[in-house]
Parts: sequence; C-alpha cells; structure tokens
Amino acid sequence: MNGAVAKKRSRNRAAHCARGTALALIFSLAFFPVSAMAQAVDALGGGAKISPNAQMLLEADELIYNQDGKTISAVGSVRIEYGGNNLVAKNVTYNQKTGRLLAEGNVEIIQPDGNRIYADKIDVTDDFKDGFINALRLETTDNTRFASESAERVAGEVTTFNQGVYTACEPCKDNPEKPPLWQIKSRKIVWDGRKHTVRFEKPTLEFFGVPLAFLPFLEIADPTIKRKSGFLLPSVSVKTELGIGVKVPYYFALSNSYDATLYGTYFSRQGFLAEAEWRQRFSTGSYTVKLAGIKQGEPTAFGAGTIDRLADMRWMAGSKGQFQINPRWAFGWNVLVQSERNFAYSYQLEGFKDYAFKNDIYLTGLSGRNYFDLQANRFSVQDSTANAAATLDSKQPWVLPIFDYSRTAPDPVLGGELNYNVNAQGILRYGRDSALVRDPITRLVIGDTTPGVEGRSGRLTGEVEWKRTFIAPGGLAVTPLLALRGDGHFVDLDGQSALLDASAVTQAAAFRALATAGLELRWPILFSTTSATHLLEPMAQIFVRNNERLAGSLPNEDAQSFVFDASNLFERDKFSGFDRMEGGIRANVGLRYSGTFSNGWSAHALFGQSYHLGGVNSFAMPDLVNVGAFSGLETNVSDFVGMVGLNYSGRFSLAARGRFDEKTFEMRRGEVEAEATGGRGSVSARYAFIQAQPLYGFSEDRHEVAASASATINANWRAFGSATYDLVSKTLVSNSIGLSYGDECFTFSLTGSQSRATTPGAKAVNSIGFYISLRTLGDFGTKRALQ
Repeated sequence: MNGAVAKKRSRNRAAHCARGTALALIFSLAFFPVSAMAQAVDALGGGAKISPNAQMLLEADELIYNQDGKTISAVGSVRIEYGGNNLVAKNVTYNQKTGRLLAEGNVEIIQPDGNRIYADKIDVTDDFKDGFINALRLETTDNTRFASESAERVAGEVTTFNQGVYTACEPCKDNPEKPPLWQIKSRKIVWDGRKHTVRFEKPTLEFFGVPLAFLPFLEIADPTIKRKSGFLLPSVSVKTELGIGVKVPYYFALSNSYDATLYGTYFSRQGFLAEAEWRQRFSTGSYTVKLAGIKQGEPTAFGAGTIDRLADMRWMAGSKGQFQINPRWAFGWNVLVQSERNFAYSYQLEGFKDYAFKNDIYLTGLSGRNYFDLQANRFSVQDSTANAAATLDSKQPWVLPIFDYSRTAPDPVLGGELNYNVNAQGILRYGRDSALVRDPITRLVIGDTTPGVEGRSGRLTGEVEWKRTFIAPGGLAVTPLLALRGDGHFVDLDGQSALLDASAVTQAAAFRALATAGLELRWPILFSTTSATHLLEPMAQIFVRNNERLAGSLPNEDAQSFVFDASNLFERDKFSGFDRMEGGIRANVGLRYSGTFSNGWSAHALFGQSYHLGGVNSFAMPDLVNVGAFSGLETNVSDFVGMVGLNYSGRFSLAARGRFDEKTFEMRRGEVEAEATGGRGSVSARYAFIQAQPLYGFSEDRHEVAASASATINANWRAFGSATYDLVSKTLVSNSIGLSYGDECFTFSLTGSQSRATTPGAKAVNSIGFYISLRTLGDFGTKRALQ
C-alpha cells in the first residue's frame, strides 16, 4: 500500500508534520470575506493574521499520508484548532502537487471573534489568493447573516459571491426556512480587498420575501474599515413652498480626526440647494462648520409679506463647537450668520433650524459647589415677516456679556456656611418701533408683546450670605441668616419715553444696596407605625431688610418670568433674576408633609402663605412688564399656595398645585397632572387653569387640558397619541397619532399630526411623516405638511 495511515482518533502537534503549516491554512478561511456587513479582518487583502508560533491541534478518525499522490488527508469527524480558530468537517485534504486545500462535508469554521462560517465545500490555494466555496452561509456576532450559492476569490484581492443574500434579521425560530422580515438579494456581490468596497450588482430589497425596491447597484465600505468616502442614503421631503425635495449626501472620510459631507438637494419649485459640513475632533473636544446656499427658482411660491418671497440668492454659515479644557473648564460656541433671518428655518437646515436660535459663546467652570459662567449671546428669531421693524428678531437684545460666579467657602465660617455670588450683564438693543406707546390703563405696550426698551444698560451685582443651623432641645431647627447685596447700574436708553413711567431711569448711573437679616424655624415631627412613616414639619421664616431702591424704575431684563407657588414660598428672594430685588419685611409660614407606606405608596404636600409686614412691597411696584401684577404677592397678605403629590412604586403618580385667594379661597391658578405606567403602556393627563390677567392682555380665564398615551400591542408594535384642547375657545389646539414597529433589525414609524391657532377661523395645519431604519444599511424618512 502506498502511503501511511494513522488509525482512529489520531492527535498530531503539527509543528513537525509534513507541510503541517500548509494544513493550518484551512483556518485562514475564518477570515474569508463573506458579506459587506460581516465583521472581518485585514485578511481580505491577503493572508490571515495568525501568529507564526501558533500550534495546531488536529483530531480525526484517520490521518492519511499519500506519498504517491502527495496528499495529506484527515478523514472522519475532523476537528482542527489553530490560532484561535476552530474547523469541523467530514474530510480535509491538502494536495502538495496542486497546492490546494479542500474541506468537505458540513464544514463549519468558528472565528476567534465568534463569527461562524458554514459551507458544503471549501477549496482554496495554499497562499489563500484563489479559491472557491460552495453553499456558503455566515452568521456574525452582530446578528448579520449572509448566504450564497458559491463564492470565488481571485488574486487574493477580489471575492465574488454568486446569487448572494444578506440580512440583519434573525431567522424565525419556529420556521427557519421562512423569509426574514427584510433581506437583500443580489446577482453578484463583489468584495474588493484593495479598494475596501463591497458592491451589490442589481440588488433587490425584499420584505417578507416580497420584492419592494430594485437598484442598479449598491456600493458600501467593507467592514475592515470604520469609515469610507461614498454616497449615503438619500432622503425625500415635501413642502408647499419648496416642492418635492430629494437630498443626496456624499461623505468624505478624510482622516480619523476630521471628515466632511456634501449635500445636494433638488427642490421641484426652488431649484438646487448646496450644503457642505466640516467636522473635526480633538482629544479635548470637537467643532463643526456648515455652509449652504441656493438661488431660488420660484420666490413667489412663498406667502405674500414674507421675506422669503423677496429673496433671490440665499446663504448661511454656521458653526458649533465645545472643548473640555480640563475636567473643570469648558469652552464652546454656537453661531449662525445668514443672508435673511429665516433661511435656515425655511429650508430646515439641520443643526440650525430652530425658530429661536441662540447664538452663544461661553466659558464655564464647575468644581464642587463653585460655579463660573461667562457668555455672550443673542437669540435670532427666524421670523418670516418682511417688515424688519415688526419682527420678533429685531427686538432681541445682544447680551454682551452675562457673567455668573458662585462660591461656597470650603470651611465653616463662624460655624456656618458662607456663600458668594457675583452676576453681571450688559444689554444692547436696537430696532424697536419708536411709535409704540404704553396704555395708561392696562399699562401694556400697545402693538407689541415683547418687553424691553431700546438702548444700552448694564449691571454688576455682588452678594454674600451666611447662615448656620442650630438644633434646639425637642428637635427645633433654628437657622439665622445674614446677607448683603450691592448693585451698580448703567442706563442709557435712546428715547422711547412713552414706554416708561415718569420715574424710570433713562440716562444715569445708579447704585443700590440691600441688607438682610433673617431667621428660619423648622420643627420636624416624626410619626411611625408598623405600616407607615409620617414626617410633619411646621416652618416659618422672617426677613428684615431695607426697601428696594428705584423699584420698577430700572430696566428689567432677567426677572420678567415670575410665578408665585409652593416651590418658591420659602425663597429669600422670589424674583427669578437680579434686575429686581425683594425688599421690605416679609414672613413666610407653611406646613410640609411627607409619608411612606409599606404597600408601596408615598405622599408629599406643602401649604402656606406669605405676609408683607413693613416697608415697600416690591411686588406691588410696577415696572415695564408689571412683573408683580396678579402674582398673589402684591397685597400685604398673599394668596395661599399649596401642592400635593402621590406616587405608587413608580407606576402611578398624581400631583396638584394651586394658588388660592387669601380671602375667598377662590382658585387663581391651578394645575393637575397624572401619569400611569404599566407593562402594556402608559397614559398621562394634565389640566391647567390661569385666572384672567388684564394687565397682561388676557381678559378671560384660561383653561387647557392635554393628554398622551402609549400602548404596547406586542413585543414589536406600539401605538401612541396626544392631544391638547383649549376649553375657552373650544379648540383642539393640537393632536397627533402614530404607530411604530421595532425589532433587532428593523424600525418603522408612521405619524400624523394636526395643529391650529385658537383665533376664530384659523386654518389647521396637517402633517404626516414616516421613518424607516434598516440595521446596518441606514435610515430613511420624510415629513409632509398639508396646508
């Protein structure tokens, strides 16, 4: 007999086996290119990265050395381990004459990263440059799957898959032969290891085995590289003024630290929109720069009286950036410059399409309880009104700069806590309509609802506060407090005296100071039972201070938003900003409660009232925006404020807040919220009420209800919707409904919404949208507005 046969379960360490290293080339198949989406290594360019010192373990029923035929064969239940790879087959043969390696019979290869390759037969040359695989199937660790009737490799660089199929969906467990939710079928798939590309020739996208989309070709980067230049998936949009838009992006993978994308969008009514975006990342942060431009083909498609209708050549330039200088300090910016104030909004340019866009440059620092913030900003309101003086944008000020600094002393001072606060701001506003006047009765600015006057103003505020808590016998907590604040103001208002009171400061430097002595008493009382714990805490405060100097006579830019409720009942200064300060003598009294129960419920509540005891009541002193009017604090005895909340194990919550007249207990303001969450979905509802406020232009009470719900139909399907209804005008202000599907490989959502103004005869605006995401391929979606 020619040759030698090693019988039954032979084991051979192949370091000295004849051409044993050639036999180990079988395991190079573990790196054989199998799909555009499969995880692989650089072996696509030739040669698997296996250590030259790696040892091979071979196990088979028989090991046959045929000296005449120059073949080495492992026969029967072959299992080979080499370089972290594992191969199982019925037979494996290496032919020394032809230099080819053949594995047959239920071939399975497991890569070190967990990928699995299955085939009926694998036939390759020992240099791994040329080869053939029959009935190939691949399963990767990221749940992508590829199959083909056969695959061929030529010159160690190009691999062709014949009649290939790719999907990122798992097969049906009950019926593995059933087509997956989606898959791509292609006559040929060509993997170029030199260009690092994968090209699908005449691919077809199928859903549940039904062809839905046909393409002449599809080319993507192979998985051996993270990024590669090329076209990205297009998107479609529809808008009345613009027409049908088709956007095609092209991505440039320039470096590991920077890249760029060009976007070309053709609108059927307005023509070609060009966009370019540059992105760069550093070890400490990143920044982007975006440019866009268009020559409008049909400006008359926009509404009369809009700036869009008057525009021809339109452009924008914007940039965003953020850098972490060190763990404590950060620097960044967000700026937009454009030919017209609403170009980015009209064309929905990503990153800059907010109706109220905040231009901002900032430097922040945070360390423990110390905080630093320096910024310059301006809100650009992308209003379409052609009359520049009538736009909201023209009334927005430049804030140059605004500065906040807060520090808490690290060590106790006289046994207490010492805090420092510094705030500064500079305001520059031009473009106000000089014809505006203030109504002498309602005190509102006629023809305008944007508070603020033209000119320049600045303020520097410094404040220091010390407080210490003593625990008296019986658990009474006594906290004395001392505070001192000083303000310096610079005011240079250009005219518009009709907007201001006679006492208003228009051209001057002004100084004011406020000294506060306060005392807070809290007496927590704990009640416990076998099933519940209750904490009842009566609380009282008194603050003695001088009057607010120049109350209401200085510009108020940062203290315009003010709502008196239970959340700020015990604040030393209830104003929302530094331009106003709370003066006079005031006492705050209330009762707090919290409880926990063994059945999973918890509750909390607060109820109280505030009293002005002496001096000038700052909330009764009007300014340009009448910030104290209808607040509930403008009288010596305030309205009652309260809140109550219930929670059950995070699955149900109910909260109610309200302000009530101090004499009649009539509700002035109220809000109720409820939310429930379960295994099948969630639902929430909200009701809000605000009593009439004539000085603010609201002559009637306001009532509004809103609700939203989400229902899980099954493991993949979910339905959701929301609605807001104005009870006064009996108008459904907004409503929406949607349906979504999601699994391991596919996401889909379809939404429809409608909105309308509360004014009589207002036309509803309807929109529909859809979104599709195929895992590993990309996303696609659009939104259409129906006027």
